Amino acid sequence: MFTRIMTPVDLAHAERMERSLQCGAELAALWGIPVVYVGVTAQTPGSVAHNPEEYGRKLAAFAAAQAEARGITAEAQAVVSHDPSTDLDDTLLKAVKDTGADLVVMASHVPGLTDYVWPSNGGKIAGHAAVSVMVVRG
Repeated sequence: MFTRIMTPVDLAHAERMERSLQCGAELAALWGIPVVYVGVTAQTPGSVAHNPEEYGRKLAAFAAAQAEARGITAEAQAVVSHDPSTDLDDTLLKAVKDTGADLVVMASHVPGLTDYVWPSNGGKIAGHAAVSVMVVRG
């Protein structure tokens, strides 16, 4: 049905993404397809890494750990953004094309009042991606 899953990952909050990580991995195992874990970082030091190279290594280690723990094939793609807080959605939409994914499985939160003013990342990706998007809450 699908050939490649892209799962955006925030390494600073990976523990909050368990449901979406599990969902993506189970779909990948079901269809025998790879998952590409995409992480977005800035050129400047952040809470996860001091530079994009270190971030890329940590994301690759995360993908390898997911592959081993869940019995799937996984890759990592670190993407450098000028300002992830403002252009995360556009960066992820470009990553969908760059990875060749035909399904995105991503985490979201239960909508609140602020979502009427600022749409969620999952909502924007689902509304603008040219591929299927599964937004997993919780």
